[in-house]
Amino acid sequence: MIDLGEINFSRANLRETNLEGADLDGAILEGANLVGTKLEKANLKGANLQGVNLFMANLKGANLIMTNLRGANLQGANLKGANLEGAILERANLFMADLEGSSFEGATLDGADFEEANLRRANFRATTLIEADFHGADLKKADLEGSNLKKSNFRETKLQGANLRKTNLEGADFIKANLYGANLVESRLTGANLKEANLQGTNLFGAKLEGANLEGANLMGTLNLSIDQLSEVRALYNVKSDEEFLIQLKRELPFLFKSLKQQFLESQNNLLET
Repeated sequence: MIDLGEINFSRANLRETNLEGADLDGAILEGANLVGTKLEKANLKGANLQGVNLFMANLKGANLIMTNLRGANLQGANLKGANLEGAILERANLFMADLEGSSFEGATLDGADFEEANLRRANFRATTLIEADFHGADLKKADLEGSNLKKSNFRETKLQGANLRKTNLEGADFIKANLYGANLVESRLTGANLKEANLQGTNLFGAKLEGANLEGANLMGTLNLSIDQLSEVRALYNVKSDEEFLIQLKRELPFLFKSLKQQFLESQNNLLET
């Protein structure tokens, strides 16, 4: 193993360098060029990689515990099975990165871009992901339990079988997301946009849905979803549900089966008439 620990590589050009298995524990690589660099199974624990360019780099199985990757470019990088527990990745670019089976437990990822990334079976337990972008990403069977995902973007995201138990999803965008069979027990979905989302077979026991938009959502076969929970949403227009439950909803909550646009127009007319 090459021992390069605590060496200062700030702004160094290490493009396409072979550092496979290297020991870079505590190394300073701030602003370095690591495009296409081979860092498979490298030890970068506690290293400073702020603002580095790791475009298409190979970090498969790398140790990135407590590493500073704030603002780093990891577009298209291979981080399969990498350990990023406690790492700082605020505003990092992980567009189309391969992060399957990687662990981010306890990491800070506010504003990170995971658009179209492979995050299958990734571990995001107890992470901070405020305003993170997961548009089109694959999060099948990912574990996000207890994470803060406030105002994050999950448009068209694949979340089949994902664990979102006790997550904060306040104001999150789930338009056309696939949450088939996901665990949303005791999750906070206040003000979330679930328009045309697939919630088929999801477990919503104790989930907070106040102010959520469920226009066109698929609620077929959902578990532990009550009328009391749905009485607090903004809209159920065009929602799909089991026939018996849908009849009951329309009988008890008829005002929610109007589109948000229709609700707005009616409220404006009421104001004009008063």
